[in-house]
Amino acid sequence: MGKFFGTDGVRGKVNEDILTPLLAYQLGRAGAHYFSENNERPCGKLLVGRDTRISGSMLEAALIAGITSVGSDVILLGEVPTPTVAFLSQLMEVDGGVMISASHNPYYDNGIKFFDVAGNKLMDEVESKIEEIILNGVEDIPSAIETQVGRVFTLDDPLDSYIDHLKGTIQGDLQGLKVVVDCANGAASEAAPRLLRELGAEVEVVFNQPNGVNINDNCGSTHPGKLQKIVVEHKADVGIAHDGDADRLIAVDEKGNLINGDAIMAICGLDMLNKGLLKQNTIVVTQYSNLGLKELFESHGGQISETANGDRYVLERMLENGYNLGGEQSGHIIFLDYATTGDGLLSAVQLLSVLKNSQKKLSELAALLENWPQLNDKVRVKRKAEFATNTTIQRMVAEVEARLTAKAGRLLIRPSGTESVVRIMLEGKRLADIELEMAPLKDIIDRELN
Repeated sequence: MGKFFGTDGVRGKVNEDILTPLLAYQLGRAGAHYFSENNERPCGKLLVGRDTRISGSMLEAALIAGITSVGSDVILLGEVPTPTVAFLSQLMEVDGGVMISASHNPYYDNGIKFFDVAGNKLMDEVESKIEEIILNGVEDIPSAIETQVGRVFTLDDPLDSYIDHLKGTIQGDLQGLKVVVDCANGAASEAAPRLLRELGAEVEVVFNQPNGVNINDNCGSTHPGKLQKIVVEHKADVGIAHDGDADRLIAVDEKGNLINGDAIMAICGLDMLNKGLLKQNTIVVTQYSNLGLKELFESHGGQISETANGDRYVLERMLENGYNLGGEQSGHIIFLDYATTGDGLLSAVQLLSVLKNSQKKLSELAALLENWPQLNDKVRVKRKAEFATNTTIQRMVAEVEARLTAKAGRLLIRPSGTESVVRIMLEGKRLADIELEMAPLKDIIDRELN
């Protein structure tokens, strides 16, 4: 990764890490310049959206200053889901879009990511070029003067065309379904209830009162505990949980059980497979998806294509091979026939449509996926950089991998990219097999790296 850009744009603790108004200004200036120089037919306009964080307006103002200083106009979308920016970047005559969000992170973090005219997140090489412009002296870019200075416009209702598009991705409506929606006090707070109500569902909304600091605060897709209780208490058919920028979906069945991204892909994927709508009969998943999903899908004549962790790698594989469904266990799911990025609202509509048409309970649909036991843990370490070169650790890792592979299980182990920890995931058919391996692994990592 570069100096600024990580796996999902620029992200950090506002005014403490790299993400400051100065960098936002520089990104706006460099990004607008790059698009105007490299788009086939530059329009001189960029969309800007944000989630509900307290720092969003500050970073938005800095971005606007940067973009308009090189002569590009800004079209403000206000507080909208990330996939709305991606969708409108395709739909409107613009050079691309910018979203200000840190997704599922706490309120004090924020981030900036760009979308191109096709609604795609920028490739690594494009982000590197924008970064290079900044590092080489962003002030060397010619500034707009006199009438060339960019202007700022506001789109009256940016959700209109986006919601209409999502409604058109299913046949029929959602009448008869009682749905509880957890908006994470984030960007879904207006869009998600409006979408489901317009499709005829009976909707109860929770965590839809953003105040700038309560985004993802003990709510949303990463903290669904309260939603689980509410669904059962209110005898709802299903619960829907989004994250701060609404590109994720985690569901809750009528019994209060969690339905994660793997289960959602299983339900929607099998429905598409049975209808002949799943291209090449294949779902793209990351290495962290449960092996039970692979077992289930192959038993129905489908296939699984596995990528490295990260939704950008899922999308890359889908585009390379012509697949149309993929995602992550965390709830980033890409329905490529309708969207270019993970979209929690789109995923919700697709899942609810399958649920209604099946005339079954969500717990019945989810029961088809028999998850293999997984153990996830981490070891806090002082010398993370030595993990790959420590022969004692690597010998132990090889031995564990061999034992698990012989029983069709697996080990995923890696140093974190953002914390001083080593992350461990063990998976196998039998819980007892993987429980035997975790403690010795943690002990040797602790001993060797601390």
